[in-house]
Amino acid sequence: MKSIIEFLHALGHYNFLQSALMAAIMVGIMSGIIGSFIILRGMSLMGDAISHSVLPGVAVAYMLGVNLMIGATTFGVIAALLIGFVASNSKLKNDTAIGIVFSAFFALGFILISMAESSTNLHHILFGNVLAVSDSDLLSTFIVLAIVIIFIFVLFKELQITSFDEVFAKSYGLNTSIIHYDLMIILTLVTVSALQTVGIILIVAMLITPAATAFLWTNRLVHMLFVSSGVGALASIVGLYLSYTMNWASGPAIVLVAAIIFLVSFVVAPKQGILAKLGVKNVKKA
Repeated sequence: MKSIIEFLHALGHYNFLQSALMAAIMVGIMSGIIGSFIILRGMSLMGDAISHSVLPGVAVAYMLGVNLMIGATTFGVIAALLIGFVASNSKLKNDTAIGIVFSAFFALGFILISMAESSTNLHHILFGNVLAVSDSDLLSTFIVLAIVIIFIFVLFKELQITSFDEVFAKSYGLNTSIIHYDLMIILTLVTVSALQTVGIILIVAMLITPAATAFLWTNRLVHMLFVSSGVGALASIVGLYLSYTMNWASGPAIVLVAAIIFLVSFVVAPKQGILAKLGVKNVKKA
């Protein structure tokens, strides 16, 4: 209890902690929202690929002295397009194309980072350091969150149809390829925004774990989006508290909290777990 009071006291006095909390919450919300569509589409590996593929973009941007988001977003989009090109123009399965592209990009990123001689920055890029978030980072995160919300609001029906039945979506006249690549671009933006908070290695956990937790509790997509973003925000708040009071790295702390919430849900959620065995009914499917 004393540590909580101390944390709240520090939160009221230190601007860097306030910025860190706002950034962490925003990343938790946007990760939960986009992650819901990622797991519904069975694209968890794609989320992993995009998160690793932005590393060379970060390195190039650092070497050129430009905004990291520009370089990371560029390479993330290139990786998504390249994966789609390889998968559609060869007999290789999609997961094989993903593995080849993201491992190559990740390796290139390490080489470029070593050329830039920036091991300290590499650690922050890989594992995050939300306590060092700047005003520009906070602004860019807010902009990406706004883009995510607008994207989901405008294309909700299209995303819902293509996520549950792509064949029907095509027969309905929807261009599933454009919707897919639009989602990949948004995924890239979310990934880049989360670099400062949880880092490249752990961002896939924030994309998947809150959404997987929400999936255990409801079958309605709208409810899933709210629960997933709520879990992401809660994990970010508690993780930041642990990071500040226990002197833990922010990224691993946030991801660990999200994993604990998932574990509890796995045991007690009505879709599977103790409540299901006791006969508690799950929310009816939309």
